[in-house]
Amino acid sequence: MSLLHSQILGIGKPLLVLHGFLGMTNNWLTMGKLWAAHFEVHLIDLRNHGRSFHSDSFSYNHMAEDLIAYCKHHQLASVILLGHSMGGKLAMHFATTNAAKVERLIIADIAPKDYPLNHDHILEGLMDLHTHTPESRGDANQRLSRFVSDEGIRLFLLKNLYRTDDGFALRVNVPVLKAKAKEVMTSTVACYDGPTLFLAGEHSDYILPEDYDQITQFFPKSSIKTIPKAGHWPHAENPVAFAAEVANFLGI
Repeated sequence: MSLLHSQILGIGKPLLVLHGFLGMTNNWLTMGKLWAAHFEVHLIDLRNHGRSFHSDSFSYNHMAEDLIAYCKHHQLASVILLGHSMGGKLAMHFATTNAAKVERLIIADIAPKDYPLNHDHILEGLMDLHTHTPESRGDANQRLSRFVSDEGIRLFLLKNLYRTDDGFALRVNVPVLKAKAKEVMTSTVACYDGPTLFLAGEHSDYILPEDYDQITQFFPKSSIKTIPKAGHWPHAENPVAFAAEVANFLGI
């Protein structure tokens, strides 16, 4: 099995960080450097993302198998797991199927439930860049703007762009992610009774008050905190408050 790419920072108890859909390790580098003062931080690229391998198979079961292989390779018997959005769903799935390997769990702005598919326009835009190589970053941004009007989201997506001999290409495996997008929106969670922290963005609708009962049902030792002045990317939109909640939960 191919090994997931990662950046490893610091020394100490392992803290594995899992990015969201269409993200990569670099999205978490600032936070990773902060936590590296206390932990061995593993910023991981999931399959079909970042610098990790591409595969036609893409599901939470496949990604969990990747994590098991990763932990075995790095000799990580017990980890703290932090995941955002899709990475949060993977973290929940991994914790409920490999509870002995997870000491603590942190979930950023996602709940243990199914979500409607809402990435169609983004994936259409990325497919356009995938099938017709951009001549420059400016060209890519202009073309993507026809599909994604929000500049912040476009800049986040264009972090996937890298230079090749023929121009530019995307690190994400767009055709597979487009074909398997529904897999990302499903929930395959059972019960995990370890300490768990859910962090919801104040202006995000990914974790709603009506989700609280289901969260505590599946994660009986969980607490739910709201990150003020933040949407679906609370670690980027209010990093100070996000870091403070994580530090309090981890006792640092």
